[in-house]
Amino acid sequence: MGTPAHMSPEQAAAKPLDARSDVFSFGAVLYELLAGTRAFTGDSTAQILSAVLRDDPGPFDAPPALQQIVKRCLAKDPNRRFQTMADVRHALQHLTLDSAEVMTSIAVLPFANLSADRENEYFGDGLAEEIINALAQVEGLKVIARTSAFSFKGKNEDVRNIAQALGVTNVLEGSVRRAGDRIRVTAQLIAAADGTHLWSERYDRPMTDVFAMQDEIANSITNALKGKLGGASASPRHYKPRLPAYETFLRGRAHLTQFTSDAWNRAKNLFDQAIALDPEYADPHAELALGYFICGMHGIKPMREVAPFVRAEVDRALALNPSDPRPLFLSGAIALAHDYDWKAAAMHFAASMNVPDVSGHARWIYASLYLRGLGRFEESAAEMGRAVQHDPLNATWHAIWGAHLYDAEQFDQAIDEALRATELEPNYFIARHLLGEAYWASGKSSLAMAAFERAYQLAPWTIAGGWLAAALWQRDEKARARQLIMEMGDSPTPLWGRAVYHLLTLDLDAAADWYERMIEHRDPFALVYARTSIVAPLRGHHRWPALAARMNLPDGAPGNHL
Repeated sequence: MGTPAHMSPEQAAAKPLDARSDVFSFGAVLYELLAGTRAFTGDSTAQILSAVLRDDPGPFDAPPALQQIVKRCLAKDPNRRFQTMADVRHALQHLTLDSAEVMTSIAVLPFANLSADRENEYFGDGLAEEIINALAQVEGLKVIARTSAFSFKGKNEDVRNIAQALGVTNVLEGSVRRAGDRIRVTAQLIAAADGTHLWSERYDRPMTDVFAMQDEIANSITNALKGKLGGASASPRHYKPRLPAYETFLRGRAHLTQFTSDAWNRAKNLFDQAIALDPEYADPHAELALGYFICGMHGIKPMREVAPFVRAEVDRALALNPSDPRPLFLSGAIALAHDYDWKAAAMHFAASMNVPDVSGHARWIYASLYLRGLGRFEESAAEMGRAVQHDPLNATWHAIWGAHLYDAEQFDQAIDEALRATELEPNYFIARHLLGEAYWASGKSSLAMAAFERAYQLAPWTIAGGWLAAALWQRDEKARARQLIMEMGDSPTPLWGRAVYHLLTLDLDAAADWYERMIEHRDPFALVYARTSIVAPLRGHHRWPALAARMNLPDGAPGNHL
């Protein structure tokens, strides 16, 4: 049976055991070897078993890739672990020198708002995000993205635990207090291994000095880490906007991170105000372009409607700041999703992805529209894996990574990533839906049905209805399947929900009709799914060559001919 400290949670709870229990026990032993202490402790057997069931092990010093293997072995949920010891052996065998090497990395936490006015919260968040953006341009420094770093906001969590969760070697934390036209900022750079302070500083400045202060903080961090970064430094700010425009922009960006229809409208109004306050300020234009495009991807607005706005805002951002090619990924996105111009898209993506700080959104669009659209599924999965690496607590990226792994026929890992997304956001319907797809492909129909049902409950107006109806049809529950399709109607958003239903029920004439409508309306899912296994039956249909021609699908790419 082994010692209590090496028991799995299901063993401690006297539940049925399988190979995954052995994986947990191995993880406990491996943790003990690396950390020099047991993962689960207590003064009695009962306390140790309680820790096994309840507690997460403390941080330990090891390369991030090895930490992730141990962490996955010790997941409380058996579905989150490696499924067999063979899987563990494979992961350990593929620990290359590059992956085991400890890369200098940092997470910038949101600056605590100590101002009397709680409405100033956005400013501390904005200050941290500006520092993140500056540090992300430093060669050799891995910087965790905003979503993951900000997930600890308001939590009294030990910095070393935060560092372990994010897989970083350093953490920057601080506070900000505003009083009239003065600002006081404190900042501390902390080494994750032992919690020591590598650098700290307090700044008392007029608000007009906020940009110089951000640059000073970024450069102080790189100086503190210069032995590990080879002398690299943060680039100076291209443009110092007018302070009212900057603050308005920060408010807008805070709303944009929520991305509901209402939040987008508030963000858009604030970005427009920022532009009016400072017409030479490029950042609000870039964020407007991103917001418009996400509206098109999520079906909040038709892609045909938002495409001109995306183009105009990207062009204006580049005109104001031609040295920053990052917004060009949105030009590539419109070239594909609206124009079906693969050559132009390739050119824009090449320019925008050749920068040190490629954003998660850029990786998402490049992987989902371009690489996935060409059937290069292993490459698209690798690209989304990089997005997760820099934003490890972002549920959206985990879910989308799972979808790309599904296309690459890595079904177990696809399930794992979808489960991770549901852990991070239990009511995230896309994660539930993609979990259902991965379960379905793996032959786990009961688990798939439960995931589809939950996704439909959370968002009945989405593609979840089409998948659930198709699954019900295949289970011979045709009456309810027809009812769901009737409720979806003839103008669902996105149109892909109806197309996938007809594809999965092999009504290929109807599937071709709906795919044609998707192309006419520039539904981006027409490209996203064109090469996937789901569309394989339609690719053998006599109407597919005409549909493929309308999307200008390049010849010779995987999946173009069946």
